[in-house]
Amino acid sequence: MNRPLRRLALVGFLLAALPLATSARTPLAPPAAAAPADGYRLPPAPLQALVDAPRPPQLSISPHRDLLALIQTPALPGIDLVAQPELKLAGLRINPRTYAQSRFSFGTDLWLLDIASGKEQRLQGLPAPLSIATTSWSPDQRFLAFNQVDAKSGRNELWVVDVAAHNARRLTELPLNTVSGRGYRWMSDSKRLLVELRPDGQGEAPAGGGIPTGPNVQETRAGGGVKSLPTYQDLLHNENDARVLEHYLRAQAALVDLDGKVTRLGEPALTLSLAPSPDGRYLLRERVERPFSYLVPVDYFPRRIEVLDLDGKLVKEIAHQPLIDGLPTGNDAVRTGVREIEWRADAPATLVWAEAQDGGDPARQADVRDLVKTQAAPFTQEPTVLARLGSRYAGAYWGSGELALIEEFWWKTRQVKEWRIAPDRPQQAPKLVREGSSEDRYKDPGLPATAIDEHGEQRLVVTADGHGIFRLGKGASPEGDRPFIDKVDLDSGRSERLFHSQAPYYEAPQVLLDAQGKRALTSREAPTETPNFYVRELASGSAPRALTHFAHPTPQLKDVKKEQIRYKRKDGVELTATLFLPPHYDPKKDGPRPMLMWAYPTEFKSADAAGQVTDSPYRFNRISYWSPQAFLAMGYTVLDDFSVPIVGEGSKEPNDTYVPQLVASAEAAVDEVVRRGVAERGRIAVGGHSYGAFMTANLLAHTRLFKAGIARSGAYNRTLTPFGFQSEERNYWQAQDVYSAMSPFNYADHIKDALLLIHGEQDNNSGTFPIQSERLYAAVKGLGGTARLVMLPNEAHAYRARESIMQMLAESNDWLERYVKNPPAH
Repeated sequence: MNRPLRRLALVGFLLAALPLATSARTPLAPPAAAAPADGYRLPPAPLQALVDAPRPPQLSISPHRDLLALIQTPALPGIDLVAQPELKLAGLRINPRTYAQSRFSFGTDLWLLDIASGKEQRLQGLPAPLSIATTSWSPDQRFLAFNQVDAKSGRNELWVVDVAAHNARRLTELPLNTVSGRGYRWMSDSKRLLVELRPDGQGEAPAGGGIPTGPNVQETRAGGGVKSLPTYQDLLHNENDARVLEHYLRAQAALVDLDGKVTRLGEPALTLSLAPSPDGRYLLRERVERPFSYLVPVDYFPRRIEVLDLDGKLVKEIAHQPLIDGLPTGNDAVRTGVREIEWRADAPATLVWAEAQDGGDPARQADVRDLVKTQAAPFTQEPTVLARLGSRYAGAYWGSGELALIEEFWWKTRQVKEWRIAPDRPQQAPKLVREGSSEDRYKDPGLPATAIDEHGEQRLVVTADGHGIFRLGKGASPEGDRPFIDKVDLDSGRSERLFHSQAPYYEAPQVLLDAQGKRALTSREAPTETPNFYVRELASGSAPRALTHFAHPTPQLKDVKKEQIRYKRKDGVELTATLFLPPHYDPKKDGPRPMLMWAYPTEFKSADAAGQVTDSPYRFNRISYWSPQAFLAMGYTVLDDFSVPIVGEGSKEPNDTYVPQLVASAEAAVDEVVRRGVAERGRIAVGGHSYGAFMTANLLAHTRLFKAGIARSGAYNRTLTPFGFQSEERNYWQAQDVYSAMSPFNYADHIKDALLLIHGEQDNNSGTFPIQSERLYAAVKGLGGTARLVMLPNEAHAYRARESIMQMLAESNDWLERYVKNPPAH
């Protein structure tokens, strides 16, 4: 994303031809034959225990900030659930039984917690079994709505909890459509919900006859200019796909009151989004229409942006946008016309949006890149220009007619600006609040604090005099992250620090509990202390009061040792990593252990920013089945998140020297762990997921630092992602040498150490098609190397089924045992 604006949310824990030559060298071990069809495997018991470890609940704070809703996070779903029917249409993944976005994990318990007393409040009348997809507080806090989804029966229902009565009930038997969005929103009066239902009498989805009626034809003509066409997944393939998409996307807008009365609003439509105005008088709808595309997902289809009244009648068409079948080159490229439209949170019914003034093309010279416009009800006057920006609009925080903050961002330079404006006085010149690099973590001032207002809208928390705000930040520093709360005077720019996390804890503010900045809800943890939520009195400096008491999920690994380490790359760039040692291990007495190293490369425009310290030495030692720390349970030492900065300062592009910088980062990390005596050369493995898998294959192709690699869901041939990848802006034809040099597929004959490739058969991530792993495996095999390919059925980019996770751990453990713990002799 090209947006640094991140809303603060309270949550608990989302082809080339293959040469078939044979290498003359003798492989470390004979190439593995195809595995017998003997079902899913289990890893050793210590790894199984990590998969089945209890998980903390998710938390949601009420609008008055005096109650918490807790939702129990369930165990991993089984493959029987993950393997249920799933449609892949125009970038959407749809459960055809429930008319919902595909998901496989649902809340299995729901209760409330009073912040003042710390007492839990259990609820009656919840459906059994409970299967919560989403929740939403009413603006007046009297009710909590939730979406109950039963994938087996196909139910997709709206329920509501009466908070005072501690009782839940189904609001309507009519099924929701949650294919595009959550399917329900509270109106500002807290007496009704705006919902999206399955249309009456819709019938069954269109069925293809199985016999083609003709070829699928696409055509392009010269003169359209260069466009970027990312390698999207799950696209439409034929007319039958298009008709099926229309069936599942079509939704009926309606209002449902608390007695269950349903009032339908207009005709069903192919709705992408539907939002009521803060005063509850209008609806903002975005809907798609034909012609559809086989090249881009639904978000780029032709759409109409409309304002409706509460009868569902059209009040104003804001925009009619054509099909976007590609954007100009560059990460700062955007669509033309109305973009990022929403209601202004601090006004009764005023729209705000951005419009590019450079054709959406970052290569064009322009003093003003984006205009920010507003238009108020009854939408008969021309839109008003609220701001003229030199880069891209990146969102806003709304306080009042006299105070709002607007952010802009330019990816190419990583520059971010924040402006103070008076929305009701657009003629008043904006005031620059801050300017700097999005990469400079040390100077990040934090996010403005927000709270839910009486209409259910997120608004800035403003000081009593109307001139100040509060900021909640990560507090990055050379000593590690130390989260903070600041009170900021916007007139003078002066800040007063109200809270700063102190050793030996990592304590992160989640939300202010009042408008005066006197109390805050924080999450506190330490290396051996599970994260729990606390109420902290900011003025008194007294010890925080614990609200939750979540137990350590993996007490068998409580004595794991963690250290944040610093070291230098040979070009002088400072690097950071987190070193984990297994319980009861002393490198001075026990000597070096086999090690697993794990990372994910990051691009930078500044070497200074690349060398900044990340994370904190006081974070909880969370041992997850997904992370490399899992193998601490098997006695390995682990170096997690070792820095792999790819730096391109000034006019230089980071990826022009990707391989040398990658290798230098890995060499520095290996040298450091060997120097510390916790690992030895010849018994170190490297791994990563997605772009980390790409890194892993490259390190095995360009070094002999590692005896083995574990590459999960990666991409290895960059000619298959010719219009950019990760942060690379140039297309293949603009930087062929870069694409070629960065593709480990092109150096498969150099991969001399054992490579384990794991990939979900239904990967939905742009660029990481399953064929990427299949082709690299075939190349290594054909060249006489050592590799193993594990394709996980029904899995996407991240793996979801318990059986798949167990298989992933079993395969990884076997690979490490075979090639790192007990490496074969040459």
